[in-house]
Amino acid sequence: MKYLLKNLNVFYQNAFQKADILIDNGIVATMGQSLFVGGDAAIFDFDGAHALPGLIDPHVHLREPGHEYKETVRTGTLAAAHGGYAAVCSMPNLKPVPDTLDKLKVQLDIIERDAAVAVRPYGAITKGEAGGELSDMEAMAPRVAGFSDDGRGVQSEAVMRAAMEKAKALNRPIVAHAEDESLLRKGWAVHDGAYARAHGLVGNDPGSEWRQVERDLELVRETGCSYHVCHVSTKETVSLVRLAKFEGLDVTCETGPHYLALTDSDLRDDGRFRMNPPIRSEEDRDALIEGLCDGTVDMIATDHAPHSAEEKAGGLAHSLNGIVGLECAFPVLYTKLVRGHITSLERLIELMSTAPARRFGIPGGKIEPGETANIAIFDLNREFTIDTAEFQSKGRATPFEGWRVYGKSLMTVAGGKIAWRDENV
Repeated sequence: MKYLLKNLNVFYQNAFQKADILIDNGIVATMGQSLFVGGDAAIFDFDGAHALPGLIDPHVHLREPGHEYKETVRTGTLAAAHGGYAAVCSMPNLKPVPDTLDKLKVQLDIIERDAAVAVRPYGAITKGEAGGELSDMEAMAPRVAGFSDDGRGVQSEAVMRAAMEKAKALNRPIVAHAEDESLLRKGWAVHDGAYARAHGLVGNDPGSEWRQVERDLELVRETGCSYHVCHVSTKETVSLVRLAKFEGLDVTCETGPHYLALTDSDLRDDGRFRMNPPIRSEEDRDALIEGLCDGTVDMIATDHAPHSAEEKAGGLAHSLNGIVGLECAFPVLYTKLVRGHITSLERLIELMSTAPARRFGIPGGKIEPGETANIAIFDLNREFTIDTAEFQSKGRATPFEGWRVYGKSLMTVAGGKIAWRDENV
C-alpha cells in the first residue's frame, strides 16, 4: 500500500521543511515538494500541518494480561496512536508478572495479535515484583527494553546491587521506580505540602523518592549499570541526577506532563488528581522545568495508568493511584512548554521521541527516506478542549480534562501503517 502525505512541515534532520512524504510498503520512499504518484496511492492533504517523528513513551501500563477491565493491549495502543505515539514501553505489573520467559511470552503473544503500535515490554527485576529473588533476567533480556519493578521500589540494597550487576552483564538498563517505603506514612494521598495540611490529608514525603535514588546512584557508581529513573517528581532527585551525569555515570531520567504542568496548589478532591508519585510543590515543578531545559531531564513519559471509574471515584483520599495521559500529553506539553516559551518544539521532539528511541533501542525518533515510517501529524494551530469521552483508552481519569490546548492529532503512522487518523482527514 502507498500513502502520499501532502503539504506538511516535516521535521527532518533537526529542522522543519515543507515537503510531501511518500510511504511505500511501510517505508518512507521519498520526500519533496509537489510529489506525484499514480492512482494506486491513498492521498491525504494536511494543509501545512506538522509531521513529527512518531512519539515514543517509555512508561505505560497496558494492564493486559490480568487487569483487562482497566485496559487492554488493544485499547491502550489505540490510545497511544490517537495521541501521536508510534511506540510504547509497557510496565510489568501484570498477572502473570513477566519474571520468566514463559510468563513474558503471554504478554508478547497478545502484543503480536492486538497492538496498534510497537510495544516493547519491560521484564520484572524480581520474582513477582516482590523485591526478593531476582527474575530470570538472562532469559528475558533479548525480548525486553530493560528491567523494572514499577509500582514498587526495590527495598533491599543487596537485591538491587545484584540486579544491577546482572543487568550490566546483559547490557540492559535498570528502570527504577524509586520509593523508599520506610519513609511513607500509611494512608498518604497527596504531596506532603500546603494542600495536605490545609485539607487534613496524609502527605507523601518527597524523601521517599530521592533517598532511594541517592542509594541507587551509589550502586551505579559501584556496578557501572545503566540506570533510568522513572517519573521524577522532586527537586532533590533532579539535583542528584544532574550530579550523576556530571560524574559521567550512565544515568537518565524521565518526568511526566502532570509534574511539569501542575503543582499541589492545583489539586482538587477528585481521583483524577491522584497518582504516585504525587503532584508536588511549585519549587519541585520549577526544578523539573530547569532540568528539562538544561538536559538533566532526558525525556517525558506519561506513566499512563488506567483504572476503572469506580476505582477513581473515591476522591484524593480513597482512589487508586494512576492517571491516563497518552491521548493528551503532546497538546498539553506543546501548549504549556512551547507556546508558553519555556522550550522549543525541537526540544520537545527530543524529549518525546528521539531520546527514548536512543535510550531504549526503539526504532524511530526520525523521519528519513529509507526508514520505516513512524510519523505523528499534528495541527499545531488548532485549539480544542480535552474531552475524555473521545479517548480510545478505557481509562478516563486525567487532571487535564476540560483544558483548552493546541496541537490536534490528525494521523499516526506506526511501523509503516496508519494506526489512527482523524475522521476529517
